[in-house]
Amino acid sequence: MARRYNGHMNGEQYLGNKAKKQVHDLDNEKTGANECQIDEIIRAGNDTPFSSLAAAHGAGYADCDYCLK
Repeated sequence: MARRYNGHMNGEQYLGNKAKKQVHDLDNEKTGANECQIDEIIRAGNDTPFSSLAAAHGAGYADCDYCLK
């Protein structure tokens, strides 16, 4: 839950990666070999918050292969 307030997130559940145009679900984040790399996205300043998947899809973001498939 803490990541929802890191970077630009403003408490939202869905994090968009501006560099890759992918959206991640912070409630279902994957770690290990198949990880979402949320910390790296935030550190690079590529994070953008979305209040829903529909909003992310409407902005042209694709689902993360790990946390949203």
